[in-house]
Amino acid sequence: MKRWLAAAVMGLSLAGVTQAAIDTYQFADDAERARYHDLTKELRCPKCQNQDIADSNAPIAADLRREIFRMLGEGKSNQQIIDFMVDRYGDFVRYKPALTARTWLLWFGPGVLLVGGFGLLALIVRKRRAQSAAGTADLSPEERERLAKLLDKEQTHD
Repeated sequence: MKRWLAAAVMGLSLAGVTQAAIDTYQFADDAERARYHDLTKELRCPKCQNQDIADSNAPIAADLRREIFRMLGEGKSNQQIIDFMVDRYGDFVRYKPALTARTWLLWFGPGVLLVGGFGLLALIVRKRRAQSAAGTADLSPEERERLAKLLDKEQTHD
C-alpha cells in the first residue's frame, strides 16, 4: 500500500513537469513551415529574454507562436510579421535588431569602446616613455656622479 501511495504522489508531482508546450500546426507546405521555424528562432521571448520563442515554454511565447502562425495563414510576409512584433514589443524582441538611428550605439558601441581603449592605452604608454626618457636627461651633474658611483659599486660586487 505504501508503494502505491508513493508511486501516486510521485506521478502527480511529475505531471506538471511533463507538460511541455508542443505546438501542432498544419502548414500549407514545407516552405511555410520553414518560414515559421525561422521566424520563431529569430524572435526573442519577452519574458525569458535570452530564449527565442521557439524554445520558450512561457505563455507569452506560446501566444507569439500562435500569432505568427495566424499571420502566415493570412499571407503576410516575414518582414510584415517582424514589423508587427517590433511595433508591439520594441526592438528587444529581435535577436538581431535592425541598424537604425536608435540602435547604432548597440551595433557600433562595443567597437568604439575597444578602439577608444586601445587609443587611450597607446597615449598612456607614449606619455610614460616620454617621461622616462626626459627623466634620465634631466639629471644634475651631482646626480649623475652619484649614479655612476652606484653603478661602479654594483659592478665591483659582481
